[in-house]
Amino acid sequence: MPINTTLSTNPLKRTREEKGKSLIEFPEDYCVVDIETTGFSPEWDTIIEIGALKVRDGKVAERFMEFIHPQEEISPMITNLTGITNEMVANARPANAVISDFLEFCEDDVLIGHNVGFDYSFMKSGASNLGLTFEKFGIDTFKIAQRTLKSLPSKSLSSLCEYYQIENKAAHRAYYDALATAKLYQTLAHYFENEDPSLFKPQQLTYKIKKVQPATAKQVALLQRLCSQKKKVPEWNPDTITRSEASRLIDTLLKA
Repeated sequence: MPINTTLSTNPLKRTREEKGKSLIEFPEDYCVVDIETTGFSPEWDTIIEIGALKVRDGKVAERFMEFIHPQEEISPMITNLTGITNEMVANARPANAVISDFLEFCEDDVLIGHNVGFDYSFMKSGASNLGLTFEKFGIDTFKIAQRTLKSLPSKSLSSLCEYYQIENKAAHRAYYDALATAKLYQTLAHYFENEDPSLFKPQQLTYKIKKVQPATAKQVALLQRLCSQKKKVPEWNPDTITRSEASRLIDTLLKA
């Protein structure tokens, strides 16, 4: 079911004019985001890449693409999935610096993503580490697909891109997944916004930040001993490292 999925001058407004008026205001300015991480838990894992694009009046106005230097090594599983290696992030900036810039980039925009709650949970955790709040409204293309394309066996981004013949030049790389999601969003709106406008209404995104517990003195001592034994230069701060971060680093060093 291919259509022209190039982000062009307000194709959504044209769709609305052709199909009739909706009772729900459709956002024309928004930020589409995708992240790559070391795992699935905002509490235990970290972001290694952020990709986003800011859409204004149906066109890409700005882009955001940056690696993040994680505190632990990227596992072979994540490298196989994303193509991101430890060498690629070796000289990247730390999470706090990149996330701070991203928060400024997305301003007060509605966030759009494929399973956007996942991206939001990591971003809100990152903002919390900076002492900042990150309250957002969002639209989830995954949830839209679940409601409108029930016969499709998979609602993954790659499956939906294949179904709609949307090109994704580098799947599982943050910016290219964000760009593919933007095209998917416009495609879904083209077919289904008038049929069920409520699916395209921005919803409050929620994620409850768990209380951060500092690493224990025993964990810090063990980390320091392991770093010395493994001849690793510590990239963590003993005064700020959390209990969960320390546990993860200890596991990584013990396996090294």
